[in-house]
Amino acid sequence: MTIGRWLVPLLMCCTSTVFAGTVDPLTVDIDATDALRFAQLMKEGAVPKAADLQRGYLDGAGMGVRIFTPIRIVDANRLARVVAAKPDLYRQAIRDCLPQLPALRSDLRAIYLAFAGLLPERPLPPIKVVFGAGNSGGTASAEAQVIGLEVTCALGATPEQFRTTMRGFFAHETVHTWQRDVTLQAQADPMLTQALIEGVADYLASIVTGEVPSLDRDKWAREREAWLWQEFQRDRQAVLADNDSPRFKRWFANYGIAPEGWPIEAGYWIGMRIAEAYVARAPDKRAAMNELIELRDPVGILNASGYGRELTPAPGKGAIAAP
Repeated sequence: MTIGRWLVPLLMCCTSTVFAGTVDPLTVDIDATDALRFAQLMKEGAVPKAADLQRGYLDGAGMGVRIFTPIRIVDANRLARVVAAKPDLYRQAIRDCLPQLPALRSDLRAIYLAFAGLLPERPLPPIKVVFGAGNSGGTASAEAQVIGLEVTCALGATPEQFRTTMRGFFAHETVHTWQRDVTLQAQADPMLTQALIEGVADYLASIVTGEVPSLDRDKWAREREAWLWQEFQRDRQAVLADNDSPRFKRWFANYGIAPEGWPIEAGYWIGMRIAEAYVARAPDKRAAMNELIELRDPVGILNASGYGRELTPAPGKGAIAAP
């Protein structure tokens, strides 16, 4: 595993510095046009073939599908294989979650109004909901944020569960649309940079939603924070020393393959805690938030945050699956 193999897909969300436009938080809506087109292909129990998906979904697709296609959908053949292997995943999303989207309009507008008050200079992106290849709940580009419904619905399809998931995505992915190209920073310090990319998005999402991202992960991590930071620092050095080190996958891009006893994406939580500490110590909180979004100096942010200096692992706490 070289740096190039995992940096490119992980940094796709934040490699643009010019945003195509902004939406009005009072009138923004959830655009599910492409999702509805996909749903038509699965009416009456149908499982669409590649030709059906090409003609009825990928051809003439809107912005959301165009953004999702290069890395996530790839092409009609790949999408057809995934749908054929997991048709119930898509049927559940069509049946249980697609009809709930209109009810989430007020949540989206409330989150966008909160962002407009917190960071008024930042443009707010349109929201596109699509069906992907079962490998991404959301992504962001300079044009829009895009949500993969079959993945977000699988996290919980009841109105309460789905609302919590979608509120988190609305807020988290919005932050990604603002983040600039940090490829050089990631090459210099891969784990710290990735932790801050995702952790800053979770931190700002927690402010505008009033909800802690991934409550189970948060509880698990807080119970062993000092040990977890110690492990992160050790793995960070290993990745710095060896681009092929597998230790990056302990913290990121590990859906379904997280270490035994760990939640997925524990690195997000580390980045969120650094971001919290950085803003807490800053005299100008909004300026600090903008510095976190720009992420020009990840090491400088860590040092200025003071995070980790007073953490001392408790005896026996946290020693879970450290491959």
